[in-house]
Amino acid sequence: MLGTKLQVTWLLLAVILCPARALAQPPLSDVGDVRLVLGELREASFVEKERIVERLSARGDPSIRPVLSALLEDRLFVRESDHLIFIVKSADDSLTSLELIDPVSLAGAGSASRDDLTKIGTNNQLRKRLRALVARFDLSGPDAAVRLAAVEEILRSLDAESLALLRARSTVEPDAGVREQIEIGLGLAALDSGDSRARLDAIAALTRTLRPQVRNRLAGLLERTADGGFAESDERVRQAAAQAVHAIDRWRTFYGVVETLFFGLSVGSVLVLVAVGLAITFGVMGVINMAHGELMMLGAYTTYVMQLAMPNHIAAAIVLAIPAAFLVAGMTGVILERTIIRFLYGRPLETLLATFGVSLVLQQLVRSVFSANNRSVETPAWMSGTLQINGALSITVNRLCIILFSLIVFAILLFVLKRTRLGLDIRAVSQNRAMAQAMGIRTGWVDAMTFGLGSGIAGIAGVALSQFTNVGPNLGQSYIIDSFMVVVFGGVGNLWGTLVGGLSMGVVDQLLEPYAGAVLAKIFVLVALIVFIQRWPRGLFPQTGRAAETQA
Repeated sequence: MLGTKLQVTWLLLAVILCPARALAQPPLSDVGDVRLVLGELREASFVEKERIVERLSARGDPSIRPVLSALLEDRLFVRESDHLIFIVKSADDSLTSLELIDPVSLAGAGSASRDDLTKIGTNNQLRKRLRALVARFDLSGPDAAVRLAAVEEILRSLDAESLALLRARSTVEPDAGVREQIEIGLGLAALDSGDSRARLDAIAALTRTLRPQVRNRLAGLLERTADGGFAESDERVRQAAAQAVHAIDRWRTFYGVVETLFFGLSVGSVLVLVAVGLAITFGVMGVINMAHGELMMLGAYTTYVMQLAMPNHIAAAIVLAIPAAFLVAGMTGVILERTIIRFLYGRPLETLLATFGVSLVLQQLVRSVFSANNRSVETPAWMSGTLQINGALSITVNRLCIILFSLIVFAILLFVLKRTRLGLDIRAVSQNRAMAQAMGIRTGWVDAMTFGLGSGIAGIAGVALSQFTNVGPNLGQSYIIDSFMVVVFGGVGNLWGTLVGGLSMGVVDQLLEPYAGAVLAKIFVLVALIVFIQRWPRGLFPQTGRAAETQA
């Protein structure tokens, strides 16, 4: 009787422990095991699929990652003819035949008809778990950006195992950005600790972090609950959290101003590029060129055409578009000066009307060739993305490139005007045309080259603008008034005045825009410029020469 009871007892224990043993199966050891477990996905429920992917990931083999990723991306299929599991390269619905990849060897396995394949489905819970498991594999990858994305994914669903994984990784992580993100995650997890001392230490560590999620998490400790209390019961922890939030807000405000200044400098750099060519023609020749914006538009369309001609080499197309735009706009400017402008010297009002008519002709020409629709110019990879300085300050790469590009163009232009024969002739004609002509300088040739130089720089400005906005027939009209304002504010014909004036107007406009709006900000700038001109009619840096004498 006793023996029978013992047998029954052991039988009951075996029944009870059987599911637990099923849930705690050892990691897979060989390829055959992997194929068998993958085969179980065919008829498994979603809960069972979650257990299966856990067993696969527990193997620790990096070759399992493509399988998990394929399941997450709905690219894991069962071939009905033999019930084998395959990864497909693309699950596009338009394909009738799908290319297969062996899930173990990751080698090509031929193709199969879509009708012979059945997708292994997932639900939200399973996809969430798959993302976390894939992130664990990526955490030890060679690419720092991939590891950073993996940390951010793990932080979305923290558990004890994930925390242990992050702690272990923080001691060996070589990249400072990834290591900082891991420390932030560990600090946020520590805020849920039952130990007040641990929460205080976490707040002290997180105070140095300016990321929005940290600020919001700390502010959540100060919120009141439904019963009138606080989310954080400990007074010392609440005070520390309040001080941390105040410090983070102060630094975020400071870096917000820095970011606004940077945006202002980028806008001002575009204004400098647009206005510097106008300053040359206006200062030397006294011509009010209302077609200057359309010359810039031609430069932008040149960039678009270069990308059409080199669709597989976008980066090279942008670089080659710079001299091409300079030549196209410069030659257009020379033709304009030789055929129309040279007959109107000394009559600024008539040059204004004539060039306004030319601007309309150029706009209609572009509409006839490219249509009235806006055209988008692709930004090359090396100009895309942002530079994350810290949690509160990020700088867009394309704006940084425009600022540097504007300064380079400005430096080259200064060199041409100060160190070349053309520059010497231009300065001589601008200071005293009659004397320069008496000394043998061909003033007509200088006028043509000066107008071509100013027009070519407008074309280069169009290349820069194509990276900010769409290219269209009305592109130039948006900047012509602002460029005239920059020239008048800085001093007619003075390049340094144009640089200072363009950057100043860009920064002021960006500082006013958050408070007054885009339209009112421009109105305030215009009113301020009118008041300034009433007091200093020749601008910040008055230019000597024919244009300045005419103004006086």
